[in-house]
Amino acid sequence: MGRWEPGARERLARAALELYVEQGFEQTTVAEIAHRAGLTERTFFRYFADKREVLFSGQAELLDACVNGIVCAPEAAAPIDAVIAALQAASARFEERRELSRQRQTVITANTGLQERELLKLASLASATADALRRRGITEPTASLAAEAGVAVFKVAFERWLGASGGRTLSDLIRDSLDHLKSATAG
Repeated sequence: MGRWEPGARERLARAALELYVEQGFEQTTVAEIAHRAGLTERTFFRYFADKREVLFSGQAELLDACVNGIVCAPEAAAPIDAVIAALQAASARFEERRELSRQRQTVITANTGLQERELLKLASLASATADALRRRGITEPTASLAAEAGVAVFKVAFERWLGASGGRTLSDLIRDSLDHLKSATAG
């Protein structure tokens, strides 16, 4: 595979994930990633700021999808329902990447620095979600509570989805996890 063929970003991401799984995140160098992808280190840095970014490069798209989902939710939707609908809509992007998501999570789980980064990503998602709710006229603390609860529901559903052998979609598990949260908080 020549370095001038299309799909360099995807090749780099695939090579990085393979190497992270094979030899560990810390032990993998950018040079090894570039070599495995048939590219140069310079090309790697055109697409990624560092080797962590390979694992977190889709964050902006996820935030945008969730915010847009909240903005487009029906006006009468309860705050938590708007958040869940947005997360369900965003979850479609994960369905075709289940095995890659499992591998990514394995790499993150094995490294405390990456775990911290994942938590920051989830905090950013909650913050963006709360901001979108406030733009819909939802006041505090309701906006923040709905956003944080929605992200917690997503996190639990995502972990369940990764551990499942198939069948149920991430969207199904998000709704199921919300139902469990509602049961847990019912008076």
